[in-house]
Amino acid sequence: MVYSYNKLWKLLIDRKITKTEMRKRAGISTNMLAKMGKSEPVSMETLAKISTVLECGLDDIVEIQSDAEKGGN
Repeated sequence: MVYSYNKLWKLLIDRKITKTEMRKRAGISTNMLAKMGKSEPVSMETLAKISTVLECGLDDIVEIQSDAEKGGN
């Protein structure tokens, strides 16, 4: 599985919110933010906190693709 948080990063830029500010408002740890920065999976609870703070849907902040979708064999 491939996780992409590019939609989240773009949303933050569009709303002029820093990653640190979003992290504090959502009440998530720096470790979770670091995992997202490395395109690693995070808990549904973390994603729900972020989407609640930003008032958006989960599909507005994360994309999940299978390895086959990204061009694997």
